[in-house]
Amino acid sequence: MDRDTVEPQVREMPGEKARQWADYHQQFAAPSTYVYDFVWDITEESTGPFCTDVDGNVLLDFTSHVAAAPLGYNNPKILDTLSDLELFDPMKIAGQDFYASGGWPPEDPDIPSPTQLMDRLVDATDHYDMDRVFLSNTGAEAVENAIKICYNRRGHRAFCFEGAFHGRTLGALSLNRSKTVHRKGYPEVPGVVSIPYISTQEDYDRYWSTDGPGGNVLADKLDEKAGNVDPDEVAYIILEPIQGEGGYRVPNDDFISDIADVRHDHGIYVVADEIQSGLGRTGEMWGIDHVDLTPDVITSAKGLRVGATVSRSNIFPEEKGRLSSTWGAGDIVSAAQGVATIDAIHEYDLLDNAEERGRQLWEYIADADRDSIVDIRGRGLMFAVEFDTKDRREEVVKQALGRGLLTLGCGYKSLRLLPPLDVTEREIELGASIFVEAVDAAETSAPVATTDTSDAY
Repeated sequence: MDRDTVEPQVREMPGEKARQWADYHQQFAAPSTYVYDFVWDITEESTGPFCTDVDGNVLLDFTSHVAAAPLGYNNPKILDTLSDLELFDPMKIAGQDFYASGGWPPEDPDIPSPTQLMDRLVDATDHYDMDRVFLSNTGAEAVENAIKICYNRRGHRAFCFEGAFHGRTLGALSLNRSKTVHRKGYPEVPGVVSIPYISTQEDYDRYWSTDGPGGNVLADKLDEKAGNVDPDEVAYIILEPIQGEGGYRVPNDDFISDIADVRHDHGIYVVADEIQSGLGRTGEMWGIDHVDLTPDVITSAKGLRVGATVSRSNIFPEEKGRLSSTWGAGDIVSAAQGVATIDAIHEYDLLDNAEERGRQLWEYIADADRDSIVDIRGRGLMFAVEFDTKDRREEVVKQALGRGLLTLGCGYKSLRLLPPLDVTEREIELGASIFVEAVDAAETSAPVATTDTSDAY
């Protein structure tokens, strides 16, 4: 498969083999969030954003597996770095009880290990004076450990935001405010207060700015005389620099400035959940880099291939055993992939590429000016389109799939596009043109909105 010339080729989606595979899989799998019967054939050719399914369809994947495959399929920018990594066992060790060396010296071994991944993460967060990393398995675990280290230092309460998604373990789940199905019926960590996430100046004026003593919703709640939350009891404020499941909403600058003031005035920690927005997805290494707010903790996963909680020495607990995990810092292969990903971002200027190709995608969709599109938003290659109805969004996903373009929904009636970080100009033009064709088809086959004109969370 030649990445420079390959194009999507679809006979039927899903094909007969894909349906059979999915049916067999579902005999054993607990109900979950499978979007559609796309079955990647790992034995067939795939490269960059292009992959082959079990029926021989060639697809253009603009999901990057929900940002968890940041450079797409079989990318030499990753594989060439890992080519000397021969199979060994155990590939996973009890990594917070023991260490793993991939050669000598520790600063530059033949094969990178979890040690080198933590080194890269400290370097990537040095501008926030972060100097310590706790590695884990998943994004939810990264958030859980962010919660723990903040509670360890101060308070027992927290603020999260409407539309938020932070994971599916019980602690992280207590912070979710995107969909009822995530939390209903489950016990929650007490003391969590949810407040509006503000993405536009109109929303700021309508939902956030107040005549109260603090001048905004958050500061009012924390006011010494008129508020109802003691700031000394609040451990952290957790936010996504761009909301993911909540609809790819970009925060308003005044809203961020107010959070920064609260952090400064009360010493409340700010946790930046970078699990989807981090690792170059937005055109900066971290989504929080776009705004004037200093985080105290950064959580990363997905594109990093492992979970990571990154912070400062004076925030992490000092006692041994306060944090631990059998496989944390122990997945040697995934850690090597994480190192290769970070190195590729720098070596191939992928931050600049994400910004340029994101602008190209934005301009193409904006110039198309389709009636059913009510908003486009995002940063870099974290890009979303909002439609006039949820049915329209669903029909666009279906029409795009039939043309060989993989997309994903988010929010209530928005759709996200997540090309790989090294996506080319040709690939953006190809994907965007297929997307617009899918919108055109959906405009004739899905109803026009009469109500419900904004995303619901």
